[in-house]
Amino acid sequence: MNPLYSTVGLLCLSNLFMTFAWYGHLKEMAHRPWIYAALLSWGIAFFEYLLQVPANRIGHTVMNVGQLKILQEVITLSIFVPFSVLYLKEPLKFDYLWAGLCLLGAVFFVFRGDLAAAKG
Repeated sequence: MNPLYSTVGLLCLSNLFMTFAWYGHLKEMAHRPWIYAALLSWGIAFFEYLLQVPANRIGHTVMNVGQLKILQEVITLSIFVPFSVLYLKEPLKFDYLWAGLCLLGAVFFVFRGDLAAAKG
């Protein structure tokens, strides 16, 4: 399988786990002491790392670390916005659009060398 597709797929899954670890307790465990939420989050994060570490290792065969990080940030926003709106029932804001446009700029800057090489 193409390393880029494997990387994106694994990072999407890992980010879904991490989003639940970081924010799911706000809805599901609001009535519990924070230590319970922290322990549950650590447990979820363990499974996130089982996906994220291989994703970064596979991705590093075709991308540099900066590109991997920006890819992760794009995926983070792509997972977080629907999670926030659909699961946590937060309002959809234009600020997410502006953040996404800023990330597109970041994608351009970290991948522009590869774009120029592909053209040339």
